[in-house]
Amino acid sequence: MERIEKSEFAEYFRKRTKKFVVDNIDLFRSLPKTEEAKIIGRQLLRCSSSVGSNYRAACRARLQAEFHSKLSIVVEEADESVFWMEILIDSNIVKPGEINGLMNEANEILKVVSTARKSVSNK
Repeated sequence: MERIEKSEFAEYFRKRTKKFVVDNIDLFRSLPKTEEAKIIGRQLLRCSSSVGSNYRAACRARLQAEFHSKLSIVVEEADESVFWMEILIDSNIVKPGEINGLMNEANEILKVVSTARKSVSNK
């Protein structure tokens, strides 16, 4: 497999986390207009948008500690995003097939960022 430069990967992943935010906005717009769907949807919007914004902030970090801190927030918020998606499914607000792709993306982001955070911690 071809090795890509850190800056290329960072740009690719910035776009990927931004798309994750937009996809969650689209999901929110498609939720039923019930009170519980709105509340859970807002929770999901908050944490999923934090994934994109904090990854972007991590890319601009000046210090390794700052980078690690921002990545830690991304890990937390991606995991919380998965949690709220599970709640949407478990409460029968959405069918699993409707958000499986989005859940998979959240889990992929979580894996990548967790690995990056571990490698920063080991330095």
